[in-house]
Amino acid sequence: MEVDKAVDEAILLLNGPLTILLNFAGIVSCIPSLDIIDPSTQWRRVLDVNTTGSFIVSQAVAKRMVASSTITKDASIVLVGSIAGKVVLYPQPQAAYNTAKAGVVMLARCLAAEWAVHGIRVNSISPGYMDTVLNEGDGLEEHRRVWTERNPMGRMGTKEELCGVVVLLCSRAGSYMNGADIVVDGGQSVF
Repeated sequence: MEVDKAVDEAILLLNGPLTILLNFAGIVSCIPSLDIIDPSTQWRRVLDVNTTGSFIVSQAVAKRMVASSTITKDASIVLVGSIAGKVVLYPQPQAAYNTAKAGVVMLARCLAAEWAVHGIRVNSISPGYMDTVLNEGDGLEEHRRVWTERNPMGRMGTKEELCGVVVLLCSRAGSYMNGADIVVDGGQSVF
């Protein structure tokens, strides 16, 4: 307990109070559900990183926020879900990823309800197909073509297009937003 208090004081002295967490955990697995050979490993790994990992990190940071005697009652945690948690992304088979990201969105809502009393707002962002490391590599050309054709804007998003939403959720401009999920998908999920 003394070590934790000393760490909190050192963090506060060096950096000021801990008031923002951007929790961007995410891995994907594209295995047809009937082909998952070892669900206890293959299925759980995706849920463990995306959903359980998001909880563990959020809880650890929230404990520090609550323990800090200088909490501003304006702390913000932003989790990254996905439109995969709202609609089935196709043609790729990714039941584990879709399930995990739906869990992240619900996790944000649950934590928002619990932690508001501590001055911690928890929200999530649900990006659509973004041109990131998760969507690059050999064999994805056809998928990328399908994704862009199905999007009203005719393209994938860029990571920079998430910045405005992140700033909103972490700033005074979003100070009354709690438990919200903001979709940033170029209109992909309107269909």
